[in-house]
Order: sequence, then structure tokens, then C-alpha cells
Amino acid sequence: MSESASQKVVSRAIAPHDIAAPAANYAHAVLTTGATRWLHTSGVVPVQSDGLVPADLTAQAETIWANIAAMLCEADMSVEHIVSVTTYVVPGLDLGPVMAVRDQALGGRLVASTLLIVPELAQDAWKMEIAVIAAA
Repeated sequence: MSESASQKVVSRAIAPHDIAAPAANYAHAVLTTGATRWLHTSGVVPVQSDGLVPADLTAQAETIWANIAAMLCEADMSVEHIVSVTTYVVPGLDLGPVMAVRDQALGGRLVASTLLIVPELAQDAWKMEIAVIAAA
């Protein structure tokens, strides 16, 4: 067995005591050691497998996280391998559901997370999209 194959992947939140706590349920940074495989997604959009886009923001978030889970599975990974999340949301929406679905999808794990309000996305029906980085 090669040295890299026997190495254990460890990701841990970095939380310096001399800076303010994160503004929500995320880690300022995540240190990953031992990883030999990395998955970088594009912005994952709220399009269901049947091509439909839910109108409701919560349903869009759930669809995106289901799509992310499918990508992770295809890469022989799971949400436990996610180390970073970048979420893009159009203006004027309640961010609570976006963060609640993220927190549920991550099972309470803290990862590096950035949430951006952007003027618009590529399709008018899309209220949000999410990109993740996973390490295994």
C-alpha cells in the first residue's frame, strides 16, 4: 500500500481565539491534511432531474444540496468530505432557509462558508446556486 493510500484524511475547523467568532454556523477556515482527492464543483443550480426548477427558495436549496450529494456520491465521497461552501443568492430573499438547509445537509459539521448576494444568476428562475470543495 502506498504511503498516500494509508494516510488518514483529517479536516478540522480553525478557530483562532484572538478574532471574532463566525457570524453564523460555519468555520472561519478548515485545515485538511492527508487528502489525495479533491472535488471542486461548479455553481450547482436548483434544477431537478426532471428539468424543473422549484419556485420556493427552500425547495431550491434542497434541490441544490440533493444535486451536490449526487456529485459527491459519483466521486465516492459524501457530505462529510466537504470543506468549503460558497453560496450565491439574489437580493431581497430571507437567508434563513438557505442557511438552515445548508446546516441540515452538513449534519451540523462546520465548514468554511461564504454567502454572497449577487445581482442576478444565469437564469431568472434560479434564486441561488452553491459551489463546494470536498477532500478525501
